[in-house]
Amino acid sequence: MSDPRYQVDVSVVTRFLAEQSQPEQNRFAFAYTITVENHGLLAAKLLSRHWVITDGDGHVEEVRGAGVVGQQPLIAPGQSHTYSSGTVMTTRVGAMQGTYQMLADDGQHFDAVIAPFRLAVPGALH
Repeated sequence: MSDPRYQVDVSVVTRFLAEQSQPEQNRFAFAYTITVENHGLLAAKLLSRHWVITDGDGHVEEVRGAGVVGQQPLIAPGQSHTYSSGTVMTTRVGAMQGTYQMLADDGQHFDAVIAPFRLAVPGALH
């Protein structure tokens, strides 16, 4: 949405969790830290999430749910909310993308897009 009232940007940092992975059993654990920044003119509440997770074999899993890690943060203009979560994949490389469903103080619903990001075991990609 290009309306300046509803501008929320999402950034992601990922990390491979070797200590929680079992490569011999095709179990690869990843953590990700998300920062949701409100660059809009109105406060916005993060109501729910929709993730599309694709593993290295092309298998797609969709995850929907309320809030993030049990919270529905209200993010004021110029402020941000950061949280960490994780996922387990059966391949050494995968990707995630999705949207957060937001509710602005004026009652307008809008989506904040989470651009695709890669999850990869170090050294898995050349």
